[in-house]
Amino acid sequence: MKSQPLKSTDEWERALGMDVRRLRIEHSLTQSELAHRANVSLSAVKALESGRGSSLSTLIKVLRALDRNEWLDQLVPPTAGFSPLAVFHRDFDHETRIVQRVRHSTRTKKQ
Repeated sequence: MKSQPLKSTDEWERALGMDVRRLRIEHSLTQSELAHRANVSLSAVKALESGRGSSLSTLIKVLRALDRNEWLDQLVPPTAGFSPLAVFHRDFDHETRIVQRVRHSTRTKKQ
């Protein structure tokens, strides 16, 4: 099986832009209405749809406005259960349990 060559950034931007445009039209929205619903500028929607680039924030807002949260979920890989903060707390707790103070009496015994 022959693998397809990787898409360039420009190709990804154009493909995403075409999908966003298709979704907007399926929702019977104008670019202006989508911009208002997503709380972004009209020029941001036009740039996104034309594949001229967009900020991640604009893409997220537009996808949410088009009810496509599942697209965003696909961008985030599943976690393997690793949390650096949890490891830190585990190690810190372990160290504090190991370190114990031993008091030595400074008094001398009277005989």
